[in-house]
Amino acid sequence: MNTQTERDRIIVRTSIIGILANVFLAGFKAFIGLTANSVAIVMDAVNNLSDAASSVITIIGTKLAGREPDRKHPFGYGRIEYLTSMIISLLVLYAGITAFEESVKKIIHPVTPDYSPAALIIVAVAVVVKIALGRYVKHVGEKVNSDSLVNSGEDATLDSVISASTLAAAGIYLLSGVSLEAWLGAVIGGVIIKSGIEMLGESLSKILGEHADAQLGRDIKATICSYPEVSGAYDLVLHNYGPDAFNGSVHIEVSDTLSADDLDKLIRKITMDVAGKHNVILTAIGVYSYNTRDPEAKAAREKVDGIVTQHPDVIQMHGFYLDKVEKTLRFDFVVSFDAKDRKEVYRQVCENVQKAYPEYTLQVTMDTDFSEES
Repeated sequence: MNTQTERDRIIVRTSIIGILANVFLAGFKAFIGLTANSVAIVMDAVNNLSDAASSVITIIGTKLAGREPDRKHPFGYGRIEYLTSMIISLLVLYAGITAFEESVKKIIHPVTPDYSPAALIIVAVAVVVKIALGRYVKHVGEKVNSDSLVNSGEDATLDSVISASTLAAAGIYLLSGVSLEAWLGAVIGGVIIKSGIEMLGESLSKILGEHADAQLGRDIKATICSYPEVSGAYDLVLHNYGPDAFNGSVHIEVSDTLSADDLDKLIRKITMDVAGKHNVILTAIGVYSYNTRDPEAKAAREKVDGIVTQHPDVIQMHGFYLDKVEKTLRFDFVVSFDAKDRKEVYRQVCENVQKAYPEYTLQVTMDTDFSEES
């Protein structure tokens, strides 16, 4: 079975389990809450229904994201999963706002709860069920890299805390006669709102485009540099089109003695190797050549590298080539995101190199290392 198909099947199956569990719990909690006149339990039931809706959205999103690429979306529909994750976050946020609003109303106009032993037992069982469900869903979500499932699992775990708090409030009322129902409901609403905002922030961050995993970048570069013809891999850019769906480009540095045929064979091998080992499609591999037949050029490379990398905000230099006929000196260097003024760093570096080689025309590019660790 296709790996993506198996992943989708696991997500759908896990979501269905979540739907059944949440609908079951919501029905019992709603009945108990209305019977016991408990706003906290009713709000807990509403939260379970939002969880069930989240699972439905996860299923729909997974099905849509699995569609084959077409003319309109040649890179596929994988990013739909980020949209469904955002919708789930909004549902959680809405549930929190609703719970907080209803609880404030009960604080202003108090209502005395009426608990029964059966009601408390069912709430206690719900706590256990939610803990188990939350751990299971989150574990599966992390295993198959599904943000929607991870969010649902975290929300379920939060629900177990909410249910436990409701149970504690009931115990306090039965022992002391002090009702903390409405106040607890307000706290629960606040916690849910906070959770929803955090989930929404994470989803929006992925939609905007996050920094790729640094370890993945290192692994890809290591694979490329394992070829004896390659002396370095630079400027790796990874574009995410859904969970575990990356396209990218990279520059490789090779000897100036390689023929076009040699380069073609090398690039094809690297492309297939990276796709097989890392599930990343390299759509473009650029080439830097370095001097191998001129000792003077080699010495110049070492000298320029020392000048460039002495700046604290420069991460590396690469792509160096000295052309004595055309009197040009070309290279790229990477400036860290931590630099206060990257353009000023570029200006300073070029100025320092130009002083050392006034007779040469500089062709210098300031690069960004998109795989740079944060």
